[in-house]
Amino acid sequence: MNSPLAIASPDRATAPEPQDHTDIVLNTLLSRQSHWPLTSPGPDDAALASIFDAALRAPDHGNLRPWRFVVVRGEARVALGEVLVDIACARSPGEPRVAHAHRARKAQAAPVIIALGAAVDEESTVPEVEQLLAVGAATMNMLNAIHALGYGGFWATGPDSYDTAMHAALGFQSSERLLGFLFVGTPQAAQRAVARPERSAHVREWTGPSSKPSPAN
Repeated sequence: MNSPLAIASPDRATAPEPQDHTDIVLNTLLSRQSHWPLTSPGPDDAALASIFDAALRAPDHGNLRPWRFVVVRGEARVALGEVLVDIACARSPGEPRVAHAHRARKAQAAPVIIALGAAVDEESTVPEVEQLLAVGAATMNMLNAIHALGYGGFWATGPDSYDTAMHAALGFQSSERLLGFLFVGTPQAAQRAVARPERSAHVREWTGPSSKPSPAN
């Protein structure tokens, strides 16, 4: 069963003018990291509203708005756990259900789970990859907002994310895709030091063609 998330939109007419907090914003971006495991409390409705507002500010070529997010929390996580067990049983029909009971614990790994969906418009001139990138950009915005609000997040993918049974159970349409899950809550452990990649290994400056094209015959 699916229903709209009951989160009110912020009153943009009375929102205060933003202040210049460049250093704070940049430090927040640079300090973000994935957290696992996660515990209560998770974000409340007001925090979730901010998280989704951040998601909907992601770049979107063609204004196609491909974002489709499904929130799972509270007792619904128990039902999600049963779906995970069902999927595992279907993959290994020769094994008893009890052999996969531990799979249900994944749905209890965070107080809030957000299924990440994409509504790809196959008739649009915007390439499919760009529509999927828009959902990826929205997900990154959510992770940054989660961190800025003092929570932790973990972006998970894998076979369960692409299983047709999971797709159907979460109520996605046939034209929509399930791309993964965000686990959201309070980090159980203090933020750890993480080795960051060297910029030089991933960034270069282009100053012109490396070789001139051969003259035409």
